[in-house]
Amino acid sequence: MFTIVQRRKVYFLLSGILIGIGLIAMIASWITSGSPFQVGVDFRSGTRFEVVFTETATENAIRQVFNEFDIANPSIISYEGSGEQNAWQIRTEFVTPERAQAIEDALIAEIGPLDPQRTLVQSVSPAVGGEVRQAAVVAIAVAAIIILVYIMFSFRQVPNPFRYGACAVAAMVHDILIIFGFMSIAGMLLGWEVDALFLTAVLTVAGFSLQDTIVVFDRIRENVTRRPLEDYETLVNRSILETIHRSLATQLSAMFVLVAILLFGGESIRSFIGVLLVGIFSGTYSSIFTAIPLLVSWEKGEIPFLKPAAA
Repeated sequence: MFTIVQRRKVYFLLSGILIGIGLIAMIASWITSGSPFQVGVDFRSGTRFEVVFTETATENAIRQVFNEFDIANPSIISYEGSGEQNAWQIRTEFVTPERAQAIEDALIAEIGPLDPQRTLVQSVSPAVGGEVRQAAVVAIAVAAIIILVYIMFSFRQVPNPFRYGACAVAAMVHDILIIFGFMSIAGMLLGWEVDALFLTAVLTVAGFSLQDTIVVFDRIRENVTRRPLEDYETLVNRSILETIHRSLATQLSAMFVLVAILLFGGESIRSFIGVLLVGIFSGTYSSIFTAIPLLVSWEKGEIPFLKPAAA
């Protein structure tokens, strides 16, 4: 039988390296920009202008218009490299709707007409930005608690059901850290921002990861009853091999679709799809190579400060 959990130290080391790279990226981003990610206006106060001119526009001309309104350092990004023509994103400090309209009118008067169907102005006040950040943290914490309680209840008939729930939550935290690290690197290299869609992607990945983990846990529960005398590592290996085809088929189908959307979809959802793709890949990995090996290590008393399973 092909062994998987016996190599668990290798998986733990690989996860540690990937998470470590992500933490280093977040620290570097914090030092350079004051935040571990490029934070969008959904999570901080600010205003984002997405404009498409019908004539050629330059960054200097756009910056000059914003300077006229005492906005000294607007962040101006051209979408030209993504196949868009005369499309720009400008991020500024928070401005009122009236002031934003005045800026839009000035852009039209001094640079050229805008495409009204593709022009968007989005503002978030400081109070709303703080509330969104708090809601994001609460949502993730509540999701972790619900997962822990659900698995403990579902696996109450097996010994130590808390371990199953704790290992599933640990796998979810693993995936979240991988996503955070990826988004920090993407923010520095590609300018991707963390916005409300990012929170949606995180919770979606948590659901995919939980699904995979529960499938294997459920097979372990069945095999514990069927093969009570079998060595635990062998039993867990058997359970993984009996379910891995189902997990891979489900997740690969989702990833193929996401790759297609990432390559041919619009710029506005590219970061969301990228996070989903990385998160689902990480969730598939963590379900098999993090949650299950962690459960085996716990059962065998290999985790410091945690008691081994009762004989």
